[in-house]
Amino acid sequence: MKSDAYVLGFDTSAAHCAAALLFGDRLIAARSEAMIRGQAERLFPLLEEVLAAGGVSWSDLSALGVGIGPGNFTGIRIGVSAARGLSLSLGVRAVGVSLFEVIGHEASGTHLAAVEGQRDHVYVQPEGGVATLVPRAEADAMGLRLAFAPGAARIAEVIAQIAGASGPVAAPKPLYLKAADAAPARDKPPVIVDDLA
Repeated sequence: MKSDAYVLGFDTSAAHCAAALLFGDRLIAARSEAMIRGQAERLFPLLEEVLAAGGVSWSDLSALGVGIGPGNFTGIRIGVSAARGLSLSLGVRAVGVSLFEVIGHEASGTHLAAVEGQRDHVYVQPEGGVATLVPRAEADAMGLRLAFAPGAARIAEVIAQIAGASGPVAAPKPLYLKAADAAPARDKPPVIVDDLA
């Protein structure tokens, strides 16, 4: 990829909506907002704001980077779906970047990459190992310093950096390490009465 290319990175995998625009290695604009819900409604306006702040249009982009998790099931789906749709419509490549990759990019020394989960659990990925969800106490007992992801705006910036440095890749896929919290309704469906009888 050209070093003078615009790359847009974004992430909705946690309780935030974040985006960053790079030109080569230089940060042009970044925005992040804390939010538990509403990423689907806020993502595209936020992306438009970042592009406008950089004086860039969608057609100027050379690549997209998107956070693929682990994290919030719905948030991951929102981000990955947006990236895949934008990639197809703009004719640019989209690169999926895990939070473990972001942590690896930022952390120094020996560490255990960790992403906050719910109910005192963390997602961890030992170097060269398989990612999993474990209780925080179990992660602490692994004997390595836990390294967590930076703030949301920096996450988006690192995603864009990694995407800009990546070669050809497959379309982004969500990194789900646990099943969705949603469950089918337990109530019986309503009975539909035929009025014509």
